[in-house]
Amino acid sequence: MQIATWNVNSIRTRLDQVQTWLKDVQPELLCLQETKVDDPLFPHQAFEDLGYQVSFHGQKAYNGVAIVSRQPLEDVRLGFSGELPEDAEALRLGEQKRVISALIDNIRVVNIYVPNGSELKSEKYPYKLEWLSCLNRYLKAQATRGEPLCVVGDFNIALEARDIHNPARLTGEIMASEPEREALLDVLGDRLHDVFRVFEPDTNHWSWWDYRSGAWDRDRGWRIDHIYLCDELLSQAKSCVIHKHVRGNEKPSDHAPVSVDISWPPTENDEQISELFSD
Repeated sequence: MQIATWNVNSIRTRLDQVQTWLKDVQPELLCLQETKVDDPLFPHQAFEDLGYQVSFHGQKAYNGVAIVSRQPLEDVRLGFSGELPEDAEALRLGEQKRVISALIDNIRVVNIYVPNGSELKSEKYPYKLEWLSCLNRYLKAQATRGEPLCVVGDFNIALEARDIHNPARLTGEIMASEPEREALLDVLGDRLHDVFRVFEPDTNHWSWWDYRSGAWDRDRGWRIDHIYLCDELLSQAKSCVIHKHVRGNEKPSDHAPVSVDISWPPTENDEQISELFSD
């Protein structure tokens, strides 16, 4: 099963590029962020024509998330209230459409778009930390059902120095501040693992290049689009790739897709290998 994530920075603007990528790569599942469209205007027919079904949770001009799947989407949950229906803070934070989840072949896939935070002195910065705290509660509520978990999306956080093109200058600034990193680490806990780093330990792997300052031409990027897997799924992961070339499209999103290939459902031989791996 190939699961992918992509901040498309407007699905209607980038629809042709997304369709082309789906035809070329043919993932079983694609999670989209920053769709920037109200639900009634989401171009679902374009995906259905390619053999995908889609669930979406959007708003006009900002934010918005969607899950595009070849397989049936079950138990779709929208916003933080999908796991925290009686949490007043979750309802308030859920006014921005940034979270959607579904069961796909018994895997709970959570697609998120973490607030950017703007800058450290902005009122949007404490909002980001508050949002991450709510995400922590959200995932703890999901954990009670014991579903295998895959969390993907645009996290707007570079967890380590190797995730930034110029860590000496940018560490401590927005998307690389200690409170943001600590908040995300709290979300991950011991349960979730950065699958990309299992396969690519080195620096110079970016998923986002700012439109400004010639960042793409100079390859001055950040790795802020992540895929996190629980132990059960991590043991079945075969590869994780950033599809960097897509950022070179004409009028591209500023993000590139990221995908993970998982052997799922596991075969008896896979389970035996997993047991050896865990030992």
